[in-house]
Amino acid sequence: MARIVALGSALQDIYLIDRDDFAGVEIGGQSIFSELTIGSKIDIDKVHYDIGGGGTNAAVCFARTGNETIFMGNLAHDDAGEAVLACLDRENIDSSYVGYLRGATGTSVVLLDAKTGERTVLTHRGVSKTFRNFQPDDLDLISPDWLYVTSLCGDMETLLEFFEKAHTIGARVMFNPGELELAESKKLIGLLEDVDVLLVNKQEASRIVPGVLLTELLGHLAAYCETVLVTDGSMGAIATDHHETYRLGVYEQVKVRDATGAGDAFGSGFLTKWANGAEFSTALQFASANAASVVQKYGAKSGILYGDEDLHPMPLQAITELEFKSTKGR
Repeated sequence: MARIVALGSALQDIYLIDRDDFAGVEIGGQSIFSELTIGSKIDIDKVHYDIGGGGTNAAVCFARTGNETIFMGNLAHDDAGEAVLACLDRENIDSSYVGYLRGATGTSVVLLDAKTGERTVLTHRGVSKTFRNFQPDDLDLISPDWLYVTSLCGDMETLLEFFEKAHTIGARVMFNPGELELAESKKLIGLLEDVDVLLVNKQEASRIVPGVLLTELLGHLAAYCETVLVTDGSMGAIATDHHETYRLGVYEQVKVRDATGAGDAFGSGFLTKWANGAEFSTALQFASANAASVVQKYGAKSGILYGDEDLHPMPLQAITELEFKSTKGR
């Protein structure tokens, strides 16, 4: 199995789940939660505690599917930090490279409408927004096969240092940028030279390159990265590795209980198979199945698969009319 470093955030998630008080209403063309009167006390149907953050979500997938997994991210010495560390230990994830900083461990409060699965997330990132204390030279000691990176809260310098170091030691890089990286689109494009697998959703892709259709977006992104995955929610995804290109639907139609972590599940699900020599189509199938499983449960981790499930066929269409030219010479 592969040796994978997951670099990213770690948070404690607190879900407030209700069937009536969070019902959405349309105001000014946007849907907002109603019935939350200032100064009132509202009884919530259910509270659910979980561990979130893109870094730990991916790490759990890698570990459950048998990979040697190392998590790199920051915690504080507080109850939330202890909860994150307990999760890493339960999942057999190496936490020896976890950083500890003064402050508070990141925490999210998720207001979730149990009827529709719609949610609003209130996040205090705390020490999870800082990454300058991590040293790329640590990768020399870890010797990973892959470096999987989620958002580093816009720290483009640290991203570049880790990407370049990974390739110096022969490791490959998968990157799932976040909002603050997307806001630096020109710098982000410059980083893609050192990215082997890029994961974005359709909206994110349109902020990096021109295009409206998935095929357009994929074609433009594939000029920068060898392997590109572009997800499109309930419409599925499109992906290429410059040898094969697929348009895929969702793994199966399911009731979405909570969409938190669906993108992390897709990306980490893909890599856990791809890093261990699976066919491109097989890796995409597991990615889709993993995402479908995660959205059926509360929290980003409960539904993560273990890799030994008997998966059924899914809509997967090979696209042959598109041609891609890599800028990497690989």
